[in-house]
Amino acid sequence: MGKVLDYPPVWLAMFAAAAWSSGRLWPMPVAPGAGWALVLSGLALMAAAAWVMLRGGATVDPTRPPTALVTRGPYRLSRNPIYLADALILAGLCLLWQPWAALLLVPGFMAVIQHRFIRREEAWLRARDARGFDTWAARTRRWL
Repeated sequence: MGKVLDYPPVWLAMFAAAAWSSGRLWPMPVAPGAGWALVLSGLALMAAAAWVMLRGGATVDPTRPPTALVTRGPYRLSRNPIYLADALILAGLCLLWQPWAALLLVPGFMAVIQHRFIRREEAWLRARDARGFDTWAARTRRWL
């Protein structure tokens, strides 16, 4: 089971399930317009970031060492735009199902992703191209 959890979409699904479940246990008014806007924005950001990575010759598989350092497109604004997109999608789902869940679930999700994936990916990138990574990291925030 540990290997299955080594993929961010699995973590996103688990956190989304927690938001959905809490919405069933403690129903409250939701914000569908804002929720859908965040979900759609997250999907668009994810698609754009994945496209830029693939065009740059980089892998999008977080369990494999990076094959290239990509610093253009969405990567000019965030070192982790795909994970940022995941967080936007989760925040949108929380607004659709249980707004208060976003206060705990979104930062919790971001902490898990940072601990399980981002630290390792950044170490791989630094080992691959220390100067390029350090220059990029100095001018680009991790999330936004």
